Amino acid sequence: MGRFSYTVQDSKGETTSGAIDAADENEAITALQGKGFFILSLTSEKTVQTQGGTKARASGAAVGTRDLVFFAEQLATLLNGGVPLVRALSLLGEHSSSKGLHFALAQVTKDVASGTALYKALEKHPKAFDNLWVSLVQAGEMGGQLPKVLKQIANYLQAQAELTGKVITALAYPSVLGTMSMGVLAFFIVRIVPVFAEIFKSFNVELPPLTAAIIFCSTMLVNHLAAISFVVIGLWFIWSAYTSTEIGQETKWKIIFDIPFFGAFIKNIMIERLLTTLSTLIESGVSILNAISVLEGVFGNNIIFSRLLKSVKNDVASGKSISAAFRKTGVLPPLVTEMMFMGEESGKLPDMLVTLSGFYREQIDQFTRRFTAIIDPILVVGIGGLVGTIVLAVFLPIFKLSTFGGK
Repeated sequence: MGRFSYTVQDSKGETTSGAIDAADENEAITALQGKGFFILSLTSEKTVQTQGGTKARASGAAVGTRDLVFFAEQLATLLNGGVPLVRALSLLGEHSSSKGLHFALAQVTKDVASGTALYKALEKHPKAFDNLWVSLVQAGEMGGQLPKVLKQIANYLQAQAELTGKVITALAYPSVLGTMSMGVLAFFIVRIVPVFAEIFKSFNVELPPLTAAIIFCSTMLVNHLAAISFVVIGLWFIWSAYTSTEIGQETKWKIIFDIPFFGAFIKNIMIERLLTTLSTLIESGVSILNAISVLEGVFGNNIIFSRLLKSVKNDVASGKSISAAFRKTGVLPPLVTEMMFMGEESGKLPDMLVTLSGFYREQIDQFTRRFTAIIDPILVVGIGGLVGTIVLAVFLPIFKLSTFGGK
């Protein structure tokens, strides 16, 4: 018989530590699970700690979404299979292909083994685990539903990654085509047009307005490239400095949201993320006020949504319903606030938020499909028209010269 020290959590989320006699670790695990406990750590009292006082160094490297999804899914699976939390963390950390996650989990494992709550241990590694992670894990630990919450985290991260992937895929081909086309145009203007300009100058031929305009642009670009580059870089620095201020941030996002065709699409992405994150947090047991605080961090780089969430948090704290608080801001469409109200009235707010996020996800999918179908012919015709205009401008004087020579 051996003696094992344990830290467990009951169905109410209360943590208890103690010791149990068992023939081996598996028997100890079976006995504790038979009492309805969730095992946080289980260590043989004969185990000799050999790691001394060496302090693990947390890596400052960011962790990819795919690694976090895998970690959440695998940790949930191990915990559901009865593996103690400390051993599961150690196992996943040792076999992680992400250097940042490997170092973070090494320190998290030590902290949890010493009695620190998992969410507190994760909180020390913000580059790997953001406020969303910490809040959801805290709710899972407090409610005794950690494996379930980890599955919800994995599903949330996977959904966001898939949405981002669809948007990137939709924009990738047009971006590549546009870049290559602009390169061809630049080559024509910088290399081809100056050659013909010298020929026309030697013949002292009167140039058509279109040709004169193209040659003027080419001459300005070739002869004043350094000055133009300096002006462009200077304007970029001025714009960056301006948008680093609160007023500049507000102006930037207003311009983005007002862009024809794209503004509504970008706003829909923001709304979908807000609804999906809020529903995930509430479903996991996070209070509405804490959920809104987490959302403030998620939208920290968007001053319009950040102000929206700050206003909503203050109103909810003062006793208003969440639907009334969102309606007051006027940022979200009436459809969203009305369905929030219906969810509150029926006691099914998380389900209503899931329905809304699904609606916006479908809107985003439709946009990406239509955009891909429409933008290709537009780019081909547009770039072809520009190239054709330059070619026409170059050949118009040649036609004039040939006519003059024929006479």
